[in-house]
Amino acid sequence: MSTEEEDPQKALLERRRMECYQNATDNSAVDEGRFCPTYFDGWSCWPQSPAGQIVNQSCPGFIAGFEKSNTVYYKCEDNGTWYFHEEYNKTWVNYTTCVNTADLSFRTIIVSIHSVGYGISLVALLVSLALLFYFKSLRCTRILIHMSLFASFAINNFLWLLWYYVVFDETEILVENKLWCILLHTVLYTFLVSNYTWMLCEGIYLHTVLVWTFMSQRNILLWMNIVGWGIPLLTTLIYVPVRACFGDSDELTMCWIKEFKYDIIQQVPVAATIGLNLIFLINIVRVVVLKLRRGPANDGQGAGGTSRSTLQALRATLLLVPLLGLNFLLTPMRPQAGYPWEYVYDIVAAITTSLQGLCVAILFCFCNGEVQAQIKRKWRTAMFRPRANSCTVTTVSYLPSDVIAYARIIRSDTQ
Repeated sequence: MSTEEEDPQKALLERRRMECYQNATDNSAVDEGRFCPTYFDGWSCWPQSPAGQIVNQSCPGFIAGFEKSNTVYYKCEDNGTWYFHEEYNKTWVNYTTCVNTADLSFRTIIVSIHSVGYGISLVALLVSLALLFYFKSLRCTRILIHMSLFASFAINNFLWLLWYYVVFDETEILVENKLWCILLHTVLYTFLVSNYTWMLCEGIYLHTVLVWTFMSQRNILLWMNIVGWGIPLLTTLIYVPVRACFGDSDELTMCWIKEFKYDIIQQVPVAATIGLNLIFLINIVRVVVLKLRRGPANDGQGAGGTSRSTLQALRATLLLVPLLGLNFLLTPMRPQAGYPWEYVYDIVAAITTSLQGLCVAILFCFCNGEVQAQIKRKWRTAMFRPRANSCTVTTVSYLPSDVIAYARIIRSDTQ
């Protein structure tokens, strides 16, 4: 296997180094003290330059966070040597000018919003899963689909947090392009796609319950698992070989975070699930309205009872929007770079994306009447359970019902 196949980033740097020295003037002919020799600093090539001159060139565009339009400077000292940093004990190029500090500060804020949002969502999702696992009486097809959706979101949120804290700020890891880093990025996007496919499963189930009520619940659950977990896995099994075989040297670097010309492989399932859920939501609203119109004109709440019921049903249905992921339809409306609304869009997108799991947990667990009833029943049982060491309770618990009735009669007579 070639070096480029083993590590595209190292192959790129090696190629740049070779080109640097191949095109350079023979350093042996440089007059000592009058010129600095050609030098490759690991990223950029610095040509032979006169002593005392400050050389500049465009920043390398293949480094994450660098602005290619910015300029990097390197000084050829008066003695004909490149600038030597005493603290670092080596020749050193100051690449800090390549970083857009204003944009970097804003991106740091965006990452912080994502981290906090994913953390909150992860806690809410884990609590929801714990509640649904604990109350076994709630187990049904609908709840099992909710649990799979919660699990998909929880794993994806955890992987994003892992990415932000382990990889995101570590340029060295991105440059080394290790296999585990590529694997983490691939698994992360697999579960990201699973978020959308399980949203699609929720839409399919709701549509099936309202329209095709004769279908077997067991068959529905089987197909939900095939769609929810199978499509993301199939997408990854197609995407990884295609990128590995057809990606150029730049697209196979930086743990695969750069855009790939065939990213449509991952985008098609996401777009399809959002489109289908929109169709399902419209049809669900249509079916609910038709069924309510066929009902009695007066539901016990006066002349306006039916209208209020219809309104409540529509409102409840529209709460499915966060669950079905329709808010991501705004993604194509992203402003272009440098547009005044870009920062506002990024902040709103960070909040809505990272808190999606929290929204799902609230709507379909914490606000679920069945879950609330189970929690209240468990709380009452725990609070008002008879104590074993209570003399009164123990005595009464062993009295037959007719003795208790007789005692009450005697008590009423003596009074």
